[in-house]
Amino acid sequence: MSTHAKRERLLLADLLESVGPDAPTLCEGWRTRDLAAHVVVRERRADAAGGLLFKPLAARLERVQEEFAAKPYEELLGLIRSGPPRMSPFALKQIDEASNTVEFYIHTEDVRRAQPDWTARELDPVFADALWSRLEKMAKLLGRKSPVGLVLRRPDGRTAVAHRGAPVVTVVGEPGELTLFAFGRQQAADVEPTGDPEAVAGARQADLGI
Repeated sequence: MSTHAKRERLLLADLLESVGPDAPTLCEGWRTRDLAAHVVVRERRADAAGGLLFKPLAARLERVQEEFAAKPYEELLGLIRSGPPRMSPFALKQIDEASNTVEFYIHTEDVRRAQPDWTARELDPVFADALWSRLEKMAKLLGRKSPVGLVLRRPDGRTAVAHRGAPVVTVVGEPGELTLFAFGRQQAADVEPTGDPEAVAGARQADLGI
């Protein structure tokens, strides 16, 4: 496993362990046990994980995820820490880095920011740039359902257009916060949206993400 993905994986596992199996998350309807099961199924059950993208497979995914959620919590954490099985596509370093860096960062924040005493995490510049690189590539996919024009902008001025249209909302924030915003965690992201107030409200409530 490569550097960013491996670090975020272990941070997520440690956080899940520290808060326990029944802590809240930002994922609607999920406690930490459910989120842990999701991570494991995504990497280890390709036959079910397709339900994340294809609606006809969603019922199977839900059933398999419930089966994993019923397993001992410590077992789920062990499976997260040990990483995907050798035959999984996620075992390839390039795929691990490309697919899991953002995935694990977001889910770590899903747990952290659902707790009453959470504090902001300062990201190192190299990791922030890694998140931004992925966000630039995915911006149009993530923002395709926005009801307004949507621009994501770093404090240094670097910009990614997530959705073309009018009126335009420009969302300014650090790469980690913009990533959370674009992946549908608008209410939890520390950003500064500018634009027409109704358009800003529309961007905050939009169905963003994959």
